[in-house]
Amino acid sequence: MILFRFIVFGFLSVCLQVLPIFVLAGGTDKKEVSIYDFKVIAMNGKEVPLSDYKGKVLMIVNTASKCGFTPQFEALEALYKKYKDQGFVVLGFPTNQFAKQDPGSNKEIANFCQLNYGVTFPMFRKIKVNGDEADPLFVFLKAKAPGFLGTERIKWNFTKFLINKDGEVVKRYAPSTSPKKAMPLIESLLKN
Repeated sequence: MILFRFIVFGFLSVCLQVLPIFVLAGGTDKKEVSIYDFKVIAMNGKEVPLSDYKGKVLMIVNTASKCGFTPQFEALEALYKKYKDQGFVVLGFPTNQFAKQDPGSNKEIANFCQLNYGVTFPMFRKIKVNGDEADPLFVFLKAKAPGFLGTERIKWNFTKFLINKDGEVVKRYAPSTSPKKAMPLIESLLKN
């Protein structure tokens, strides 16, 4: 009986994770959802379709301004500057879900990133990455690249997802992993 409950609970958990992706794909439509099906909101309020980044290698990161990992902005910016002319883009998504480490307005966050770290890569409006109000993009990313021991939940700020030129989620990096550790894989993806 316990095994039966475990199996049913596991099945329902998977269904609840996949349902938002299924709905985004048009419900009964058999088309598989792609990262390019999502739209995000830039800091200036403009809607940006991720299809604008087709053919590019992407690193999508949930960020925070008052976190022990905040200095990673410097490494992310260095990667962006080094590889942007080859087709690499960092996309930053602030979140206040972890110890309220990004409480400012979108304008304050954008100013902080630019003034303190010289961030020139695209930053988007503050979102939630976990829970019932999680942004659909992060629901998709977590499903495609689960974390340690298969858990999908984002553990902390600066979880990084690497996306290839075809829009496939290739790797998930833990918050403590320096963005520079992704350089060999970024270079490989840019060559393909």
